[in-house]
Amino acid sequence: MATKDASTTVTSTISPSHSSASTTDLETSSFHTPAKSSLEKTVLRKIDFWLVGFYSFVYIFRVIDSGNYSNAAIINLEQGTGIKKELHLSPSQWAWTLSIFSYSYLIFEPSNTVLLKKFRPSRWMFVLIFAWGVCACSVGAAQDFKGLMCVRFAIGMAEAGFYPSVLYHMAFWYKPAEMPWRIALFYSLGQVSSALSGLLAYAISFMDGVGGLAGWRWLFILEGIPALILAFVALFWLPDYPESAKMLTEDERVYVTGRLAGTAAPLGKGKSKQWDWTAFKILLYSPTVYTFAVYWIGHGIGGFGVSYALPTVIYELGFTTTAKSQLMNIPPYVACFFFLNTVGYMIHRKWIRPWTTAIAIEATTIICYIILITVHNSTVKYLALIVSTSCAGSAYPVIWPERIRALENPKNSKYRNADGSSIDRNSYTIAAGIGIGFTNAMAQFSGIVGPHVYSTAFGPTYRVSYVICLAFLVVSILAILVSWTLIWRGDRREDRDEDEPI
Repeated sequence: MATKDASTTVTSTISPSHSSASTTDLETSSFHTPAKSSLEKTVLRKIDFWLVGFYSFVYIFRVIDSGNYSNAAIINLEQGTGIKKELHLSPSQWAWTLSIFSYSYLIFEPSNTVLLKKFRPSRWMFVLIFAWGVCACSVGAAQDFKGLMCVRFAIGMAEAGFYPSVLYHMAFWYKPAEMPWRIALFYSLGQVSSALSGLLAYAISFMDGVGGLAGWRWLFILEGIPALILAFVALFWLPDYPESAKMLTEDERVYVTGRLAGTAAPLGKGKSKQWDWTAFKILLYSPTVYTFAVYWIGHGIGGFGVSYALPTVIYELGFTTTAKSQLMNIPPYVACFFFLNTVGYMIHRKWIRPWTTAIAIEATTIICYIILITVHNSTVKYLALIVSTSCAGSAYPVIWPERIRALENPKNSKYRNADGSSIDRNSYTIAAGIGIGFTNAMAQFSGIVGPHVYSTAFGPTYRVSYVICLAFLVVSILAILVSWTLIWRGDRREDRDEDEPI
């Protein structure tokens, strides 16, 4: 068997859907004793608590901070103190205040992820979390359309790097095969927070007039405060890299570093952190960058678009008040939590595959939209919204491990040095970081286009909106199939290289 050049690999390309044995797994087979197994469980519990646990908790408030804007659209509407009336916003202006958030996401998400490489994760996360906490509270002080646009752009800029940076940070600590269910758990808790956001909006609506402030102002102020506290927790206690983690003993640090040798991104203390343009070229020459971008855009608009207007869509079904509409936002996101965790567990157990699951999710969403277009019964339409929202929130986490694996596999990029020399390993690490941020940035087209697709001008039936989204979902299925084919070919090329005799 030919030995692979360490400088040309960032992490193992092994995932639940790739059957080849990892070099690292073979090298660490001596660890598979009862004692080592017990040590691994202990270590993973600590890592899960501080990474998956802490990040999930923070993500709950991040989603609340951004998601409560949709709830603000209808809070205290009957009392005449709603945000649209107080700030004299037209339907078009309201749609722009929604979408400007995603424009800043789109611009700053790729660069924010790379900054995790420049600064220690704990410091960079402090900056991101604290900044969005301040900006979220500041929304409650907006006085007009211009002020609202400015603060919405600022909060998007602050929040932009969080989600992809979490995925990037996890790659420093976990093997590729260990990430799917952890990503699913992390992301699914964010969906629950969307339900919690509706519950909080319902409760805070009764504060309308307290201290001379409208209910929507209290909504932003109160839901932004937790981020300010969590920022300092990240600064002082969030572990950066395995070799410098204070929550691990010296033996545990050595063990974690050893088990991840050759599979984790080399960004620990003392590792190279210098930028080079080779990383950018690696991405440009990788066809999966473009196919996944199409999928992220297609699903973002077609699947996720409705989430930006869900409270209004539910309210205009016509069988509830605005206050109760906030409560009716809860079931779709709770259903998403259980669905995503079930799917994540099944993928982790290798009962189903990420690719076929992603296609099934998109197909189910299409069926839901057909029901929403053709059926007039409000109850049936509400049930279809529950299912489609569950699917919308599950598609990205299901396919993220495969997306990360594609970025980390040199065989998926056609770029090579002109002199035939090996590409520095650090370049692939930076390329993976940029790629994660770029891919997730494509999802922000949902926030740019979604508010306009679901403009109240298309209400109360929103049939035109559903037809537009259905077309985007068809495109997303085609993008999944093309991405799957390209990655399969990359895996085949890597297998052939491994099987070549020296």
